[in-house]
Amino acid sequence: MVKAISTSRVILGGAEVDLMSFDAAVDMVSDRAAVPGPLPMAVVSVNLDHIKHFGAGGTLNLGTGDRGTRASAVPADQPAVQWLSLLDGAPLVAQAKRMTGQNWPRLAGSDLIEPLLDRAATRGLRVGFLGGTEETHELLKGKLAAIRPDLVVAGWWAPARSELSDPQACRRFAEEISHAGVDILVVGLGKPRQEVWISQYGALTGARVLLAFGAAVDFLAGRVARAPQWVSGHGLEWVWRLVHEPRRLARRYLADGPPAYGRLRLNSSIPAP
Repeated sequence: MVKAISTSRVILGGAEVDLMSFDAAVDMVSDRAAVPGPLPMAVVSVNLDHIKHFGAGGTLNLGTGDRGTRASAVPADQPAVQWLSLLDGAPLVAQAKRMTGQNWPRLAGSDLIEPLLDRAATRGLRVGFLGGTEETHELLKGKLAAIRPDLVVAGWWAPARSELSDPQACRRFAEEISHAGVDILVVGLGKPRQEVWISQYGALTGARVLLAFGAAVDFLAGRVARAPQWVSGHGLEWVWRLVHEPRRLARRYLADGPPAYGRLRLNSSIPAP
């Protein structure tokens, strides 16, 4: 039986966020993968980059109101997903504390992925990986075989960027994932592509849970180094990542980050009950 876990919901920078503890998030997601709900659950970590794309003034929309609301990009006759939006990034953690008077943990996909894979192995759930390169997948296959030999991996998909902009190719990938019997699909296509793909095709994959976890596959495979705990604990992981991936992340952190932070401070609220 799925446990009922209460959450607090706030609006941060115009984006909905569900506030909960680390353990509660792992419980909720793993339980949903074992006992499906009426809609597949899509899990996303909300940070400043998310606010840029999906918050106030953003160009994309994953829906507002109840978690079951359909994203605007999804045709009316296509199944929807249910979004679970988790708190990520030091500025959002600080804003949530200012608004609620409580400390809330940062729930980054890169931190959640390992305990979720452990739960999947224990419960016999089938995991699939969408996104990343074939080389990254080969590295990850070796690491998972050594560290989590009981984990059932149902399939690996590494679509080219051109395929991700082709609706027929995307439907083909969704059908392949469905035929593979995936319970948990790790979607690492980068923000905002992964959220848009899940909105449009996630329900067609047959997966019970879809994790929009960005670079988590690169971290798991060892291609990208995680920041030390003392760095992330002081809210400086973004500096660590910028130093290690300046060409890819300079615009996100130095150009797009400040306006998104302004939206965070100006467009945050607690919804009426």
